[in-house]
Amino acid sequence: MRAPLIGHVDADCFYCSAERVRHPALNRVPVGVLGNQGACVIARSYEMKAAQVKVGMPIWNAVKLCPEGVYVKRDFEWYEVLSRIMLQEVQKISDRVEHYSIDEMFFEVPAQENPSTLARYLQQQVLQEWNLPVSVGISKSKTLAKLCSKANKPNGCRVAVTEEEIAQLLNSCSVTKITGIARRSAIKLAKHNITTCQELIAADRRLIRKLLTIKGEGLWWELRGYPTIPLLTKRPFHKFVSRGGSIGKKTNNRVRLEAWVARHVERLVEALRWHHYFTEELALSLVHTKGRSERSVRLDQQTNASEELYPAVRYLFQHVWSPDVTVVQMHLIAGKLTTDQDRQLSLFPPPPPRMDVIKEQVNVKCGRFAVRVGATLPLKELYQDEANSYDICDVYGKSCF
Repeated sequence: MRAPLIGHVDADCFYCSAERVRHPALNRVPVGVLGNQGACVIARSYEMKAAQVKVGMPIWNAVKLCPEGVYVKRDFEWYEVLSRIMLQEVQKISDRVEHYSIDEMFFEVPAQENPSTLARYLQQQVLQEWNLPVSVGISKSKTLAKLCSKANKPNGCRVAVTEEEIAQLLNSCSVTKITGIARRSAIKLAKHNITTCQELIAADRRLIRKLLTIKGEGLWWELRGYPTIPLLTKRPFHKFVSRGGSIGKKTNNRVRLEAWVARHVERLVEALRWHHYFTEELALSLVHTKGRSERSVRLDQQTNASEELYPAVRYLFQHVWSPDVTVVQMHLIAGKLTTDQDRQLSLFPPPPPRMDVIKEQVNVKCGRFAVRVGATLPLKELYQDEANSYDICDVYGKSCF
């Protein structure tokens, strides 16, 4: 009996394809999806790629390169809808599926199925039912399956099971195509004349471990068809939960920065409550024009209540903020997590988090952030734009992040 084969489904230009699902007029038109501030391109269609528009490029530069393009604000709430639909389609053909990221899934190929037939069926099913183009790869490990799906994009379908099929795949792929090998690692390998995946597996395992640590050794085994990365049908327990990122227009205005603090606390509490997590440690990091300032604090007890977290974060802000710096990014991180079943109880527990419960009940009925703390009022324009009400971190259940 053969070892289970692994499949990988990867949506082609997912954000742009998702916009085309609900706006068919965008088919065959260059499409760019913009970030939450509308300033940078975070995704672009193949037509826009051909015009040399890059991810992260400011929109004013993108328009110069591709004036005929259509630029739309991102909508992660809609992207999640299609991501769940993709997940359901994969679950129809396999009992073991990993929701890896918003546009990628891994799955175990049922032993009775023909891999090539199954891959083509899944691809056609998603396209015909939902008008969503995907690429599918099947092989002996997650790393090989992902190389297969990416090798023939867009709308690719590749199976590599035999020694000959795997050798052809590895010879055609640069080591930079492997998830986990970035530019610095590729430079290390190139010094030893290792530039293709085939050359990597031909190298001594001990050398690869020395150059790329134990993770690199794991990839060496994966590329040889011996799985070392498990299929995760459930999201692993988080080590940390964070909320934050760019604050849009950089500022040194304390009132506005404190409004961002309040927003991140509310969103962090949402995430902790959704996962049934409690935290014992908080850290706040500000990225500014002079570098980075950060500080952490240990809490008196494990909690997920804003009544306890908000004062702690305000304390941190007072110690990391300075009026002579202009802030660009802010990150709030909860660590030392535990679940309700495992947390240590106190002889004198605090009262239940009534404010969080009431806000949650109202916002479920009336819309996210319908009720929010008054400290966020300086960010009025942010809350008026619905594109800011949902982010990729709000898509729960993914194993990637």
